[in-house]
Amino acid sequence: MSVQQEIQQRLEDTFTPEYLQIENESHQHHVPPGSESHFKVVIVSAQFEGEKLLNRHRMVNECLSDLLAEQIHALALHTYTRDQWENLSQIPQTPNCRGLNR
Repeated sequence: MSVQQEIQQRLEDTFTPEYLQIENESHQHHVPPGSESHFKVVIVSAQFEGEKLLNRHRMVNECLSDLLAEQIHALALHTYTRDQWENLSQIPQTPNCRGLNR
């Protein structure tokens, strides 16, 4: 199973998201081709209701803790409640890696 598939499976099992998008952004960084080390996650879950942003991130980080320790170098998290998601105009873009010339 790829790292991206593992992330997806764990987040689906843990948070039963209404929306989940996982993007491998490793190609935007100085890593070998085919790497799975930099990800962007957009997740909407009822479990985030009443939770502050920091706690939502902690919840996701806990779910992926061993992957973060061993395989994932960077994880951009965008965690939303249903109401926040419905009122969102666009998903934030990830900034380019400082070392890449684009």
